[in-house]
Amino acid sequence: MEKAFVEKMKEKLIEQKNTILGSLAAQNEDYKKIVEGGESGDEVDVASDVVDGRLLESLGAQDSNRLQMINNALDRIKQGTYGRCLVCKEEIPKERLEAIPYAFMCINCQSRNERQNR
Repeated sequence: MEKAFVEKMKEKLIEQKNTILGSLAAQNEDYKKIVEGGESGDEVDVASDVVDGRLLESLGAQDSNRLQMINNALDRIKQGTYGRCLVCKEEIPKERLEAIPYAFMCINCQSRNERQNR
């Protein structure tokens, strides 16, 4: 994989990482406000706060998962293995990496993996 392309993907990964970290920090603040709200409201307010809290937890888990995949991709860049499918070792198409810079499997292996995990 060309060095210039890998460098471009590294910048994109770092940008996405910073966005997620900012989002997680904001979600954490929102979650603290819900938890620390502490005022007894009517049942609708309490239920709404519970739903908001669960939504923030879910979004936080998704962001945390994506953050881990981004960190793994940055590690692969350091190791010189970025852009290779971890399963079949073939090169992942640039178009796929541009769309999902933290992709670690080619389309064929990803599809096979998804079918097996149904």
